[in-house]
Amino acid sequence: MIISRAPVRFSLGGGGTDLPAYSTRFGGYLVSAAIDKYIYVTANKRFHRDIRLAYSKTEIVSSVDQVEHPIFREALRMTGIDHSIELTSVADLPANSGLGSSSAFTVALLNALHTYKREFVSSKKLAEEACTLEIERLGEPIGKQDQYISAFGNVTAFRFEPDGSVHVEPVPVRDEVLDELESNLVIIWSGIERPARIVLSEQGQRLRELEAPVVESMHRIKEMGHETYRILTSGDIDQYGELLHVHWSHKRKLASKMTDSVIDEHYEAARKAGAIGGKLMGAGGGGFFMFYVRPQDRRRMLEAMIARGLRPLRFRFDMDGARIMANMHRS
Repeated sequence: MIISRAPVRFSLGGGGTDLPAYSTRFGGYLVSAAIDKYIYVTANKRFHRDIRLAYSKTEIVSSVDQVEHPIFREALRMTGIDHSIELTSVADLPANSGLGSSSAFTVALLNALHTYKREFVSSKKLAEEACTLEIERLGEPIGKQDQYISAFGNVTAFRFEPDGSVHVEPVPVRDEVLDELESNLVIIWSGIERPARIVLSEQGQRLRELEAPVVESMHRIKEMGHETYRILTSGDIDQYGELLHVHWSHKRKLASKMTDSVIDEHYEAARKAGAIGGKLMGAGGGGFFMFYVRPQDRRRMLEAMIARGLRPLRFRFDMDGARIMANMHRS
């Protein structure tokens, strides 16, 4: 039995500039943080020659080609495992939540399969393979942030070059600054699940057509990635709350389904209750809100959100990235 886990993430600044429609023209830059909410994958040798998969449904098939779940299927193909294996997946958070859970699942799965084959893969290799699987093989309209932050963990800056290469730099932020950021961020579940592809497809199309307002907003969001890095390394964390509000004002212009009247009402209620700034994480349209709230306003803001039927999420930052938690390998 092998137990693999990979963390989901918060995009702290510059999110979306990793999308190929933008990064291949202009280059992308963002700061992302892994958190202690995980996707777990177990791999076990199966007595029978068939393949058993257990996730929200169960599949038992005689060949990889019969596997319905696209990520399971492509990961098995990529690693060359074609029989006598049982794979299961469980998650700390729901799918379509804006925290990169699909890519975290891909990273955890590939790590489990390589370990099953007694192969060591680096964080870089794991991220690259996950990108190949999701973007090239499955044609998902996504960027490379989620795979890289899930593989590497920590609070990390990424530069996405037009040629497709990715530069990785852990942000040199002091422990006490990280603690302050952790306590001042309030994460709220909007109650709305939505596939990222709906929002990202429209955003990508508008970028490919070089619509001036969308491109300008993306340029500004990339600048905010660099500003986030400067704020974290300088330690003046309250500036980050103000930056979040500006970020949301630009992000909501990128696609028609980025927000709606209900989401806007929740956001304004949070601001009235003391949040300095906030945004929807991920592609938008639903999932989790991230708000920056000073300690003296935290309780009032949480009560306002709970009164609206929304749920807070407790978290800590994850420093480890993708890990094998147990490896009880049988031949």
